[in-house]
Amino acid sequence: MIDSTIPVSVLILTKNEEHDLPGCLQSVSWCDDVHVYDSGSTDQTLAIAEQHGARVTQRTYPNSIAPFGGDESAHKNWGLRHIGFKHPWVLMLDADERTTPELLTAMREHCTSNSPAAAYRIHRRDHFMGTWIRHVTPSPFNIRLVRPDAIHFERIINPITVVHGDTVELSAHFNHFPFSKGMSHWFAKHNGYSTYEAKHILDTRQSQPSYEWGKALFSKDANERRVHQKGLYYQLPLRPLVMFMGLYVGKRGFLDGRAGFVYAVLRAIYEYMIVLKVEELEHTAR
Repeated sequence: MIDSTIPVSVLILTKNEEHDLPGCLQSVSWCDDVHVYDSGSTDQTLAIAEQHGARVTQRTYPNSIAPFGGDESAHKNWGLRHIGFKHPWVLMLDADERTTPELLTAMREHCTSNSPAAAYRIHRRDHFMGTWIRHVTPSPFNIRLVRPDAIHFERIINPITVVHGDTVELSAHFNHFPFSKGMSHWFAKHNGYSTYEAKHILDTRQSQPSYEWGKALFSKDANERRVHQKGLYYQLPLRPLVMFMGLYVGKRGFLDGRAGFVYAVLRAIYEYMIVLKVEELEHTAR
């Protein structure tokens, strides 16, 4: 049922999401302005979107195999600038994510015309092996509720959200089901991601040859701080082990039981894929 008291539009990013999109659309049935922003689906994604009354925008990259068909940040930036949203606030979701009653209540309270925020950070609850993995996920808070003209994205893959204004944290959550399509899909997806992460690391090393701990910890510029943090992290030895220990011990992933252990192992494997591909690219260049 549409709730006109929530002045929020919804933007769902898709590419071949016929499996997850119906559940996502059902979870945003409260919204009277739902947009499906598609990047070249070849399955029933577009038909499902139209059946649910969503507005569909397509933008494809015919000659690329990168996630979303190309530069992920450029794709998201284009959508925020060119899609005609009805409301001043936009909630950005992936097809494997679901809104919750708590989030609706929080948006109704905070998304007002006199809100001082440019964006809101929302808690994401990741679900794996039938349980909420409460501790082991590395980044449980995500900037997803935004004023479209107050943010932009950077990085070709796994974009960073840059907010031009204040970011406020909401005491609410949305649900995320990253393994909804099965383990094979997760490995295939992260195989592609790791390739572009490796290329990004080498490109960044050429444009930013050195990094400083002082700037990584104390820079007043959030973007500069992130750049130096990422650069220093990618210089760490035994990075897959660092990832595993950071998630399983540092973030107390062991409290999530077997699901926490398996997830920490998978993240370490993904990190090792990046390490190996960086070495491969460096060897090829030499």
